[in-house]
Amino acid sequence: MKPDQLPGRVIDELRALKAEGKVRRIGMSCHDRKFIGTCAADGVFDTYMVRYNAAHRGAETEIFPHLGPHDPAVISYTATRWGFLLRRPKGYPPDGRIPTPAECYRFVLSRPEVDVVLTAPSNLDQLKENLTALESVLLDPEELRFMQEFGDLVHQQNKRFMGG
Repeated sequence: MKPDQLPGRVIDELRALKAEGKVRRIGMSCHDRKFIGTCAADGVFDTYMVRYNAAHRGAETEIFPHLGPHDPAVISYTATRWGFLLRRPKGYPPDGRIPTPAECYRFVLSRPEVDVVLTAPSNLDQLKENLTALESVLLDPEELRFMQEFGDLVHQQNKRFMGG
């Protein structure tokens, strides 16, 4: 689906609500990165909620380059890839480093295009750990390389597991 194929009546109604001051922003969440990229390039929405993490970096080429002229807000979810980025992959060295939740959130927040990253702690200790991501957001080049390589490994293993 292309942005011009969105039900025009829905888009018109959303824009009318915004013009009337009944809503401040119009946003969407979608797994189709190319569609979001096209919508962003056309300025259809003010906000996009997208999957982005070290194992799923397609937004770097399919969404982020199209944000510029309209500068919509970007909300990222699944920074830990549903916990897979926090687990030792099959065959990974027993003494190999595993990312922390804070590193996963910092990876996402290191992208200037991302305004918000969602977190889903199960308890107070996890919340405190997740909040440490805000102490030093940007990753240094070594941390970035590690996260990308670990993310690639997780992506490949999950791709085989999911049959794709």
